[in-house]
Amino acid sequence: MEANPSAACRPITACLLGAAFFGSLGSSFIYGYNLSVVNAPALYIKAFYNTTWNERYGQLLAVETATLLWSVTVSIFSIGGLLGALSVSIILKVLGRKGTLLLNNSLALIAALLLTLGERAKSFEMLIIGRLIIGVDSGIALSALPMYLGEITPRHIRGSIGQFNSILICLGVFTGQVLGLPELLGQESRWGYLFAFLALPALLQLCVLPFFPESPRYLLIERKDEARAEKAFQRFLGKKDVSQELQEVHAEARAQENQQTASMLQLLRSPAVRWQLITIITTMACYQLCGLNAIWYYTSGILREAGFAENLLPYITLSTGGIETLAAITSGLVIERIGRKPLLIFGFSAMAVFFSLLTVFLNFQDSVSWMPYLSFICILAVIASFCSGPGGIPFILTGELFEQSYRPAAFMIAGIVNWLCNFAVGLLFPIIQEKLQSFTFLVFVVVCVLGSIYLYVVLPETKNKTFIDISQSFAKINKIPVPSPGCEMEMVLSCKPDINGKVQDLTKMEISL
Repeated sequence: MEANPSAACRPITACLLGAAFFGSLGSSFIYGYNLSVVNAPALYIKAFYNTTWNERYGQLLAVETATLLWSVTVSIFSIGGLLGALSVSIILKVLGRKGTLLLNNSLALIAALLLTLGERAKSFEMLIIGRLIIGVDSGIALSALPMYLGEITPRHIRGSIGQFNSILICLGVFTGQVLGLPELLGQESRWGYLFAFLALPALLQLCVLPFFPESPRYLLIERKDEARAEKAFQRFLGKKDVSQELQEVHAEARAQENQQTASMLQLLRSPAVRWQLITIITTMACYQLCGLNAIWYYTSGILREAGFAENLLPYITLSTGGIETLAAITSGLVIERIGRKPLLIFGFSAMAVFFSLLTVFLNFQDSVSWMPYLSFICILAVIASFCSGPGGIPFILTGELFEQSYRPAAFMIAGIVNWLCNFAVGLLFPIIQEKLQSFTFLVFVVVCVLGSIYLYVVLPETKNKTFIDISQSFAKINKIPVPSPGCEMEMVLSCKPDINGKVQDLTKMEISL
């Protein structure tokens, strides 16, 4: 389907930008912040665990127990994310996209309270439970937010607005690094305030997001509320006549006229979306298994080898967060020109190249004095490559490859894959690193190369296409009949605006797949 030239020239409305920013601020920003916030106060939290154990039981904390408690504190975030991903489909169906985001703020506020007061209450259990709850919050947010952004945005800028998710994740990571500096909150007497900061973005979203509309697609297809859907389209698009947009959603609704919102099991069994599902599982697995999390393990060591003073390391490490944010913003600006597929393939391929170079440089690091500088440049290049495409586009694709009835279940499966792979990397990477040492990154080279090949062969370009167009792109590989052009035209003509500009259901149409 061709793009509407007038739509491409229309400016983005303040309503759409506001919904994207504040929706992301209380969701993906909090997720990114929690990825980095525990790094700076790690030593102080471990000391708190030891002191609390000694006061409570009259003996020092054993090394094995201390390691176990810290491992649980870090990894339980992923377990919470998995629980959030498992529950998000039901919440989305009941409360809608915006309602789910607003409810999620309550979890962030409870978690901030537990994490902040844990030290004063001399309870490390409160910290662990707080990390679990903020993990649940992140698991829900990483499904509900991309779905909301994809459904409120015109297709010609769907990728750019969708990248708000990735940009705010990177900004959250960077904010956690900045606030964790010793001059700010990275001190023994202030580390509790690092967690108190979590409440700020949650409160901002809770105060502002209610003034923005719900997803018009959700209102029209699932709630059958055409009046509210029309008003939502008018506010998001900044125009009175939204009959064309309503027709598009009606066409999608008719294509699924006899379908209820699919469960996860129904989605797994459906042959009509088999390759969409395989593509999302593959892309989301590569998102976590491509090795970005492993990069942080080497950064400080490489900087020490380069001769930087220990007290300078936190400031130099800030460059990684800055590069992340800059690359994500650049990706958001070019995604509608270049497309999703080229950015994904470029990102994974570039990561494979720089991981290979990093492996070479690490092996010569002890023999050549300037080699650590090249290693650090490779680390920055890997981070920039990741954020140029693989860091945000998998979430956009999950919303684009599925029509309305399958979308909640698709995000649920994508979330499960995401968090399971996240947990697997945290569990297996220390073992792999111990066995392979500096050759560890060759494992990630293989993942990135295989991911690039799969995406090149299977994934169609989705930019500026309707959800129905994208589904039809997979029809051949799914081995289902493609509706004829005449059938598509009948679908569109079956909804015509009346004299009041409202779409009326004039004909019923049966679509047999």
